[in-house]
Amino acid sequence: MQDTVRLSARGLAKVLGDLEARVLRAVWKARRPATAREIHLRVVRQHKVELLTVITVLNKLVGKGVLRRAKEDDLFHYRARLSEEEFMASASRRIVEGILSFGPQAVAASLVDVLAERDPEQLAELGKLVRRRLASPNDR
Repeated sequence: MQDTVRLSARGLAKVLGDLEARVLRAVWKARRPATAREIHLRVVRQHKVELLTVITVLNKLVGKGVLRRAKEDDLFHYRARLSEEEFMASASRRIVEGILSFGPQAVAASLVDVLAERDPEQLAELGKLVRRRLASPNDR
């Protein structure tokens, strides 16, 4: 995964390119190793793109370590290395680690302020997570 974060993008496109995000979502939806053609058929339903472009993106995602590729019946089949939940947790952690370079106190204060404005219930959940972590510092 790259270290670039696109703050104006939505969802996966924050850490991947837009087309990479669409392709990765299609791989997850397949729920099994899938060929480039199968992935293309899923992506093209919502985004006009050529098969060769999807193949290029699939191979870029293999190069980034996001997908695995294995040959089966003379065709490459692609599958995600991580589930969507695992990928999002990993990406979120890398983003937070990068943000913490601004200083943990400033980041924590900003997070609390933004959650208080946008989602007070989530702020309460954050409080529970913090208390749980403080009670069991070795648990992850």
